[in-house]
Amino acid sequence: MEKLSYSKAMKEIEEILKYIESQEVDVDILVDKVKKATELIRFCKNKLKLAEEELQKTLSELEETPNQETEPF
Repeated sequence: MEKLSYSKAMKEIEEILKYIESQEVDVDILVDKVKKATELIRFCKNKLKLAEEELQKTLSELEETPNQETEPF
């Protein structure tokens, strides 16, 4: 099974939206599509949250590190 990435999840969400916006929506399929979209949105929100936390951690580490200028040889 292929690992889900943020970009793949977003693409699948876009495809689900296109289906929902189409004129030929089957109610039974619609329920499944909405459930899948909800799962994908949660996945994407979690990915964004983790990325933000990692970015904040990295920026904090940079701020804590003393400015070490290297001397020319």
